[in-house]
Amino acid sequence: MDSNNNNTEKKIVICVSGAADVAHCGPEVLESARELGREVAEQGHVLTTGATSGFPHASALAYQEAKGYLSLGFSPATDEREHTDLYFLPLDGCDLIVYTGFGFPMRDIILTKSCDAMVVGCGRIGTIHEFTVAFESNIPVGILEGPWSTDEVIRDIIRNSNRTNPKVIFDSNPKRIIERLAEMARENKDRRELGDVEMFQEIKAKV
Repeated sequence: MDSNNNNTEKKIVICVSGAADVAHCGPEVLESARELGREVAEQGHVLTTGATSGFPHASALAYQEAKGYLSLGFSPATDEREHTDLYFLPLDGCDLIVYTGFGFPMRDIILTKSCDAMVVGCGRIGTIHEFTVAFESNIPVGILEGPWSTDEVIRDIIRNSNRTNPKVIFDSNPKRIIERLAEMARENKDRRELGDVEMFQEIKAKV
């Protein structure tokens, strides 16, 4: 396990949000997702995803390959069978999967409210849903810019909402966006501290 992951600092919980189907995202999208996963691991943070395929799955696999501390997935299903047979979602990439049993919309909310910061890659409507929940919940969000339209769609949403939010940032560099999000999460004093290392050690002991 990486030395970054053995310290007793409170862990930052970073959610990677993105499309389960990346056919519209361009040829570089999965490598961008993998870079994010590696950075979350190498910078010593906990990773959360929707226990899904596509962009988040690529991030989760890269996170585990980089020996990240804990990859935690939140499934829309009630159990493993439903996860694989009804939703056709993967089991790999996660050290632990929480089966919410609430379907996609409520899963999105639980996933988002369980993180200290969120990074958004190429996505679809579910990704936009997770972004808006984070926006309204005062959770720092980093929008990864790339050869897809998600970043521009989110810019338009913010512009047309007639609201500003200093906790939403845009960046094209995976390393830098994770660094910035972690710093913002640490400074976000009104957020409940979910990164308690003892809590995650207890979870890992049960995996």
